Amino acid sequence: MIDQNEMKDLEDYATDVLGYTEEDFRALSVTELHDIKKEMDGPPAWREALSFILGPLIAVIFVLFLDNFIIINARIPSASMENTIMTGDRLIGNRLAYKTGHIPQRGDVIIFPYPDDPNTLYIKRVIGLPGEMVTIRDGKVYINDSEEPLDDSFVPEEPIGDFGPYYIPGDDYFVMGDNRNNSWDSRFWENQFVQESTIVGKAIFRYYPFDQMGTVEDDVF
Repeated sequence: MIDQNEMKDLEDYATDVLGYTEEDFRALSVTELHDIKKEMDGPPAWREALSFILGPLIAVIFVLFLDNFIIINARIPSASMENTIMTGDRLIGNRLAYKTGHIPQRGDVIIFPYPDDPNTLYIKRVIGLPGEMVTIRDGKVYINDSEEPLDDSFVPEEPIGDFGPYYIPGDDYFVMGDNRNNSWDSRFWENQFVQESTIVGKAIFRYYPFDQMGTVEDDVF
């Protein structure tokens, strides 16, 4: 039953909010009045509580999904990639870069577990591709039997040293830091190569510091 006070409230709601005329309201059936009362009273408390919880929960799930399946949020702890990426820079990497039929290319900056300690993530540039031979003479990098070294104009200082030759197995990659004289990379590891199946993603964008915001250069060779 709807008492007199409730009826007055219902009439006010129906005319002010729903646009009923007084004649229309008086012609409503009991069932229609109860429907209007339910609408006026609003959702039950449990539904309001659910909507209060559900919004933030969906946001958290979305962020976790991005972080675990699409985006890598990385902070650079060392100088091995300077001056391309500086110590303390913050990057976004794409976890799907090599999951959709694409393979790493020479020059890509990749994020991967350190082969000698998979609990640690490293970031380096791809230098040698599967099946290639890498030789370093006087700091210059040569691929296979080429007499022309790879371009190294992007490194911060003149590289030094003789290393190799390194024969890269299929599905593996030879990587180096851009700061060649201050980088712990494939030249020195016990497990020298990065397996394609272990690559976490490709570094694509620097978002901090803000004045250096921009894409991570991979077209260097």
